[in-house]
Amino acid sequence: MRLAVRELGEISYRDALALQDELVAARRRGACEDTLLLLEHPPVVTLGRSAKGEHLLVDADALAARGVAVHEVARGGDVTYHGPGQLVGYPIVDLGARDARDVHAWLRTLEELIGEALVALGVPWRRVPGWTGVFVDAPVSARPRKIASIGVGVRGWVTLHGFALNVDVDLAGFDAIVPCGLHAVEMTSLARELGVRAPRDLGRQARAAVRQAFETRLG
Repeated sequence: MRLAVRELGEISYRDALALQDELVAARRRGACEDTLLLLEHPPVVTLGRSAKGEHLLVDADALAARGVAVHEVARGGDVTYHGPGQLVGYPIVDLGARDARDVHAWLRTLEELIGEALVALGVPWRRVPGWTGVFVDAPVSARPRKIASIGVGVRGWVTLHGFALNVDVDLAGFDAIVPCGLHAVEMTSLARELGVRAPRDLGRQARAAVRQAFETRLG
């Protein structure tokens, strides 16, 4: 099957939701092919279906004063943060057409694809049993270091929402939340993990690595 990839640059969370809705409806009608949207968001906190109020450490008014929007969305997972320097991917994929009607398997596939991209960029990865997301495989701190968050939705076996890979995002943005409801994790980024090895065009390289992983597996 084919996979179209669209790199959109920075786009508001609201506009990205509207575009996903359009593409999901079109994919369910057979009017378009599977599509991966790659983009960045202005600062925004999103609350998934499993979000708990106590995991938002700063109220919405205070966040708005900082220029951070808040959205409740119909995806799995708890609370997360998006901001410039984070690579967000929204795969609109018909799992039914791929004979892969298993949401848990789809989550594991997303972890693997992000993991493949990380390895290509020189950062080893691992899973943490019981938690969804991608973690750095390096015993530098006592807490697991999370580098990518994942939360998905499915309509008629067509996927939406997806993943957020921290490239060179300001990690202070996560201070307003309990990321994904996990008190025991430390958020990290490609730039932090690579340190002095991080290239100036890290964002471009991250997009290319993620795109290659998805096109190889799903394209």
